[in-house]
Amino acid sequence: MLDTPTKPKPRSAPESLLAELAARFADRFSCAEAVRRQHAHNFTWYDNQPPDAVVFATSGAEVQDIVRQCAAHRVPIIPFGTGTSLEAQLNAPVGGVSIDLSRMNAILAVRPQDLDCTIEPGVTRTQLNSFIRDQGLFFPIDPGADASLGGMAATRASGTNAVRYGTMKDIVLSLAAVMPNGELIRTARRAKKTSAGYDLTRLLIGSEGTLGIITELTLRLHPIPEAIAAAVCGFASLGGAVESAMMAIQAGIPVARIEMLDALQIHACNLYSKLTLAEVPTLFVEFHGSQREVDEQVAQFEEIAREHGGTDFNFASKAEDRSKLWQARHDAAYASLALRPGAKAVATDACVPISRLAECVLETKADLDRERLVGTMLGHVGDGNFHVALLADPADADEIKRAKGFIERLAMRAIAMDGTCTGEHGVGQGKIHYLQAEHGAALDAMRAIKQAIDPDNIMNPGKIFAV
Repeated sequence: MLDTPTKPKPRSAPESLLAELAARFADRFSCAEAVRRQHAHNFTWYDNQPPDAVVFATSGAEVQDIVRQCAAHRVPIIPFGTGTSLEAQLNAPVGGVSIDLSRMNAILAVRPQDLDCTIEPGVTRTQLNSFIRDQGLFFPIDPGADASLGGMAATRASGTNAVRYGTMKDIVLSLAAVMPNGELIRTARRAKKTSAGYDLTRLLIGSEGTLGIITELTLRLHPIPEAIAAAVCGFASLGGAVESAMMAIQAGIPVARIEMLDALQIHACNLYSKLTLAEVPTLFVEFHGSQREVDEQVAQFEEIAREHGGTDFNFASKAEDRSKLWQARHDAAYASLALRPGAKAVATDACVPISRLAECVLETKADLDRERLVGTMLGHVGDGNFHVALLADPADADEIKRAKGFIERLAMRAIAMDGTCTGEHGVGQGKIHYLQAEHGAALDAMRAIKQAIDPDNIMNPGKIFAV
């Protein structure tokens, strides 16, 4: 198993604090090893670094109470949503208390006339969409896992719909957060735009719990489209698939989703999700709008795809067929894992300007083959973002070494192309080492903000950058 990037000396929570929390929260407090390790769980091959204790909060007031008690002892705090983070954001490298927010899962208000809603952070994307579907609305951000919306905001998540509807930074109107001193702040009102002061909403979005703990979110919603069409298109080459996606975006076709899966990923999906797709590089695409708009978009895209070797267009017109198709895409990580039982997985991502996408994807594929590594490739190629799910034998030191080198080259390749080392997974512990190359002197400004807001460094320490 890979070591985490930094392994500082653990700073255990004092017994007096644990006793205070145990008395206050009773059966919603745990020091059991299994619970602690589950709250440091990572869908990766990094070491599990559990907290000293876990507290299950049920309200913003309780989060404030926990933070104040921890702050008084200068004990670290690690927020926990559903445990789906991919870059060791949940690890507790210096000990501390994990605050589990999963029971804060109330949908507080839905305002169809304003196309927005207010929720607690433990609400998941599927829970919200099930609740608002009858009102003709949907929430478009859909990462592969059924993540909590608080966690999605904390990591600035996106997903398959990002090419048309944006990411969490675009969809969060305002939020409430408990700061390191236990104070509760609200970052904005519900207005769709404002010029009043610093944009604290977007400062906290993507901060991975290092500045505060999100306790409430107000989100933009969208009307369910009149017409939806989804299609699968196979290609003779990986380059043809990626270039088709690039051309569709550059031509201004307003695709709602456009996902690339390489041949190995399609093989994995066929086995895991019981599909019968041709095992070739493939695009999953979806179009939203009026029936006329959707028909025009489909015709335009099909013309571009055929010019780049696209064949065998298969359309999913029924809602249940579309659901099965996109569920297979969302289950791609689990499908990849099943390809090599016993292997450890790490899912890494990068994002580049759309004009450099084909170059970056093809160089990355060649790197995988050259290093004799097993890994699937897929991505939200409409916005230049793609993922590699590596599967490696933790007992094979040479394979682990090659895998580490591959991940580093992918990150630096993306940065060299004026892209980023992570389009949506976040930094956590896993990508700390690439932030200096990506941000330069701006990293010092980030550290200054962290120091000003969290001088004792108790909010999820050891993530994003070293302090």
